[in-house]
Amino acid sequence: MTRHMTSWLRTAVLAGAALGLAPAYAQQTLVPAQSEVTFVAKQLGVPLQGRFKTFAAQAAFDPRQLASSKIGFQVDLGSVALNAEADAELGKPEWFNTARFPKAVFQSTAIRQVGPGKFELSGKLNIKGQARDVVVPVQLTQAQGLSTAIGGFTLKRLDFKVGDGDWADPSIVANDVQVKFKLVLQGVPAL
Repeated sequence: MTRHMTSWLRTAVLAGAALGLAPAYAQQTLVPAQSEVTFVAKQLGVPLQGRFKTFAAQAAFDPRQLASSKIGFQVDLGSVALNAEADAELGKPEWFNTARFPKAVFQSTAIRQVGPGKFELSGKLNIKGQARDVVVPVQLTQAQGLSTAIGGFTLKRLDFKVGDGDWADPSIVANDVQVKFKLVLQGVPAL
């Protein structure tokens, strides 16, 4: 590449960034050891608390540039931890079918601020090949260079074909599943 072309390319990139054509923030990274994804389901009216041991997030979030911010999240469904018997059962085709659908995936389509440090993430949640629109409320706090996003939502397991066949009866296993998360991120710009 000639010196003239290199100089022109550098000038074009800097001009694009100055005009807001490129994000002025770096992609954030998840701190897994301080993060968690948990859930509560009910079987015969009895709450069962579980968690997922493996998950990942991709965030390019700037509270001053919400229109261009994006958040993606994946949960390894095979990493479920409820109890030994349930963990083995949940991987089967009538539940998560982890051989065919190993991950649950969320991708934001819009982020809206609803109060100081409070946001709503709209997006698509895909579990077991079934995609549904969801809105997830999130509270964001910042301290010591880290941002902590805490939130939760209720999903209808039957919308995602989780618990097919004999398990489709919501009087045995409730249709509502409460999902909660705490995600600790590095690199989020100040609120």
